[in-house]
Amino acid sequence: MVYFAGMKPYILFGSSIIIIFILISAVASINKKDEIPEKHLEVVLREVGHQLLLTAKDSTSRVLPVKQLNENTYQISFQNDFWFISDTLINLVQRTFQKNGLANNYIVSLKNCKPKQTVFAFEINRQAGNLTPCGRRKLEVGCYAIEIEFLKKTTFNYFLLLLLIIPLSVVGFYVKNKFRKEDEKASIPDNNDYLQLGSFRFYADNNMLKTEDKSITLSEKETKALKIFAENINQVVEREKLMKEIWEDKGLVVISRNVDVLVSKLRKKLIDDNSIKFINVHGRGYKFIIE
Repeated sequence: MVYFAGMKPYILFGSSIIIIFILISAVASINKKDEIPEKHLEVVLREVGHQLLLTAKDSTSRVLPVKQLNENTYQISFQNDFWFISDTLINLVQRTFQKNGLANNYIVSLKNCKPKQTVFAFEINRQAGNLTPCGRRKLEVGCYAIEIEFLKKTTFNYFLLLLLIIPLSVVGFYVKNKFRKEDEKASIPDNNDYLQLGSFRFYADNNMLKTEDKSITLSEKETKALKIFAENINQVVEREKLMKEIWEDKGLVVISRNVDVLVSKLRKKLIDDNSIKFINVHGRGYKFIIE
């Protein structure tokens, strides 16, 4: 996230567009994999019709060309009249679809040729449950057409959610970071109530260091320590003095290592100015130097 905070607006916008494009491509690729090739589907449906005729002991009449009635519905029709038992169609469709990797959710309707009325129907649905009424029913010899409607998946597409979350998170972080910096700048009074330390302006009352293009927030202990050093430039500040004024006056007992850690944090926050140095004076403390 630190990387994004330093990006210019047009680079950030361009990156978001690229992320959206990549995710759209991924979703399209996944959806394409889920699609059933039309020719494969036609062959499987004709196989259903062929096997149904064989169960009716008809090995000579033809299965007519498969028709696509709409985007998700197909029709299997036959040359001659025939008869069968309803369970035969249920088992045949399920077995054939599973064998050939077709959909798991669909509705099968058996209709008379004239008039076009549904005489038998069943639904296979892995989510809502199967519905197979009128089982073991013997259908008399007649002209029939089988309509199979493939049900669309209703599972939530998490990739589409990512299309919104990732770019919006990036932009949101940038906006939040921008406003945070503006708030920090606004919190610093535009007056001379600061100490000039090299290229930094030190606002002790606001726990803030500021340059022309950067604002750095200090902790309360960092502010106290830097104030002590600023009041004793080029002089040795004893460890005991730092320990007493920063911690012990508040009733806290610490070791000299706490001083070392605190000075290390100040070094990092003042690192942009090479003229500012904290010199370790062995056995005594530190000397704050501005060259």
